[in-house]
Formats: sequence, structure tokens, C-alpha cells
Amino acid sequence: MLTYMIIVFLVGYVLIALEHPLKINKAGTALLVGTILWVLYTYGAPSFIPNASVEEFKQFLQNNPSYSLFSFKEQCIHFVVEHQVLDSIGEIAETLIFLIGAMITVELIDVHGGFMFITNRIITTKKRKLLFMVAIITFFMSAVLDNLTTSIVMIMLIRKLIGDYKDRWVFGSIIIIAANSGGAWSPIGDVTTIMLWVRGNISTASTIPHLILPSIVSALVPVLLVMKYLHGNVTPPNVFDNNPNEEVLKFLKTKEKLSILILGVFCLLFVPIFKTLTHLPPFMGILMGVGILWFYTEIMYRNNRIEEDLKLRLSKVVHRIDGSTLLFFLGILLAVDALRCSGALTGFALWLDKTVGNVYAVNLIIGTLSAVIDNVPLVAGAMGMYPIANETMIAAAADPVYMSHFVQDGVFWQFLAYCAGVGGSMLIIGSAAGVVVMGLERINFLWYLKRISFIALLGYLAGAAVYIIQRIVFNF
Repeated sequence: MLTYMIIVFLVGYVLIALEHPLKINKAGTALLVGTILWVLYTYGAPSFIPNASVEEFKQFLQNNPSYSLFSFKEQCIHFVVEHQVLDSIGEIAETLIFLIGAMITVELIDVHGGFMFITNRIITTKKRKLLFMVAIITFFMSAVLDNLTTSIVMIMLIRKLIGDYKDRWVFGSIIIIAANSGGAWSPIGDVTTIMLWVRGNISTASTIPHLILPSIVSALVPVLLVMKYLHGNVTPPNVFDNNPNEEVLKFLKTKEKLSILILGVFCLLFVPIFKTLTHLPPFMGILMGVGILWFYTEIMYRNNRIEEDLKLRLSKVVHRIDGSTLLFFLGILLAVDALRCSGALTGFALWLDKTVGNVYAVNLIIGTLSAVIDNVPLVAGAMGMYPIANETMIAAAADPVYMSHFVQDGVFWQFLAYCAGVGGSMLIIGSAAGVVVMGLERINFLWYLKRISFIALLGYLAGAAVYIIQRIVFNF
């Protein structure tokens, strides 16, 4: 059954890659693949569960003693339906709700002209200079926000500056690379670094100084390579396309537009602070931000004499977010979760450990694989495979030097944060940032593969080389 699941995943992957020639929406393909994989997994559960989820299965039966009278196959089906599917949907829902909240926030800022305060200050139209500026802003913004939110914000910005969709594809690709690289060196910049940080595998004080230079190099190399092929000036967007809400913007005061920009950015920046203070998941923070913005705009419009049909209330703006991007995201995560539950990803990680046995090589392979499969289950599998080593474990290990790489802030965990975060840039569907930009800008998978993937690979390897040199040569 595992063979069939892998075949279905690969066929779906090819169909997503060939979306434009086949004229089949990638969201439909992703949903179909995700659901088929769960059907196959459910039928094969009796053979998967004893190898991949035995402890969870035992706990499930202990919590539900009435199932002891059922056959093993029936027990497995109940375990899948009542535990694994719900767990998977719960984790996916966290990401989707966060994405919806971020998209609504950015869209609300955009329709009220908030981004004009930024775009009006970017006076250059030279492609090279603009690309460099966009990359720098994205890189550092991604470290404070997360790469997903940063990508949405930056795509909305470049839409105000660039009219030609082909130029926007190039800039969007650099946004993906810069966002992933920027998120890799910050404990709150990427979902995988958040996972490692929250569970104590890495710490802020050690991660930032060790990973910031490799991350800068991984973004800088692709930017410089792309700049070589850019010439001339960008074409500004059509006035009508740039301002479809021009009528309502005439009636809004400058301070009202600016207040929405400031409040919206504050709500986005508040999310990691909210998580630290309350320990609640990030989607709760973004929902609070949406509620604050909704409340504020309702009060603003209550005191404004704009005609009701022109008012851009949040209830109207919410219809503007891209539903197909959300469904594509849902399908991809469902498919990956089915493979994770089957034990395919963990099995591959174990095979790497036994056959390769070098922490640098293992992480480079995991990073490369994260371009194909979502980096979250890969990192989760690695965290499940290797406990955080302590002095007792190192002393008792057959190879103490190798085991020392797995202490908190050890080489394995730091390099894993870099590789899993940056490696996803090599394919456009290899990261959350890439999936979102692909959906928002309709970037062709094959176009990205031909023009950007090799450049992203060079940046990934260059940054990795810097980290390895830091560790081996300079012992830093």
C-alpha cells in the first residue's frame, strides 16, 4: 500500500507541475491527491500503525476501552478516523486560519491605500536597484514576522510598483528565497525554527549569531545572479489596476489611511509577542488582530459620510482573499500528513542516519528533500528520531563525538534549522511562502523550475558552506 501512496503522490506532483499545459487547477489536484492518500492509508492502516504509530495506538485504546471488543482492523480504522485525521486537520487548520487572518489584514491595508505610504517613497524604477531593495526588506521583515506573512505583504507591495506580470514573477521568486532565508536565522521567522525553539533544541542567543551569515549568503547569491540578467526599468502598473478603490480613497483622510497601515502592521507584529505572552498558537493572535481591525474600521466608517456602497468594510474585503490558494495549501498538507502517518518520512530519515551518518550530509539531504515535501513533517520526524543529548547520553554513547552534535544548540539542530528553512526555496511548492506566492501571482511551476531552482540551489549550498566553514575551520 505504501508503494501505491508514493505513486499517487508523485503523479499528483507531476500534475501540479504541469498545471498550465494541462489547464487543470492545481488546487483541485492537491485536494484529490490528499484525500486519495488518506483513503489508501486507512485501508492499509493495520500494516502501517504497528510500525509507525504503535505508542499512540496503545494510548488510544487505553482511552477507549470499549474498542477492545473490536477486531484489530476495526480498531485501526477508529484510530485513524477519530485520532489521526482529527489531529491532522487540527494542525492544518492552525496554518490555514493564520493564513486567512494574514491575508485579510494585508488586503484591508491594501484596499484602504495603506501601502501607498511605502510605495510612494520607493522612487527608483531601475529593476536591479528595486530587486535589491525588495530582497533586503523581505529578508529582515521575515525574521520579525514569519516568512508566510512577509510573502503576502511583499507581493501586495510589488503589485503597486510593477505592472508586467513576468517581472513580478522574477521579483516574487526572490521574495520566496529572501523570506525563507530571513526566517531561517530567527527563532520566530519560520514554522520549523519555531518548532525547534519551543521544544528547546535551539536557543535565541546561539541561533542568531551562528545562522545569520549563512542565511544572508543564501539570499545574496541568488539576488546577485538574478540581477545580472535584469536590465532597464520596471513598467508601473496601470492606474486603474493599481487603484480599483480610487473612489473611496478620495473620501478617506490621510490620517485614516495611515492609521489602518500602522494598526495592521502592529497586529501582524504583535502575533509573536502574543504567542510568547499567552502560549496560545499564532492563529489566535492573528484572529485578535483581525477583530481589532474590524472594530476600528466599523467605528471609522460610522463617523464617515461615505456612501454605504463604497465603504470597504471588512465583511466586504473578506471576499477578496484567494480561496483556491487556501484549498491548494489544504490539499498539499493533507497529502504530506498521510505520508507522515504511514511512516514513510521517518523511515527515510532513519535510512539516512544509518547509511550517511554525517550530520552535515544528513541535513543537506533533508533540506533538499524539503523542496519536495513540506519541511514541517521532516523536522518533526528528525526531532522524533533524535532526543536532545545530555552529558549522560554523550558519555554512554558508542560515538560520543557524534552524539555531542545533538545537544541543545548543537550542530545538528542549528544546521537543520538552516537547511529545512532555506532548502524549500529550490521548488516553488517547497515552502509555505512559495505556495502562497504561487497562488497569489499564478507563477508557473515549470517556469520557476527552469529559471529559479538552480539559482536557489546555489544560494542554499553557498550558505551551507559558510556554516560548515564557521564550524570546522573557525570553530564558531
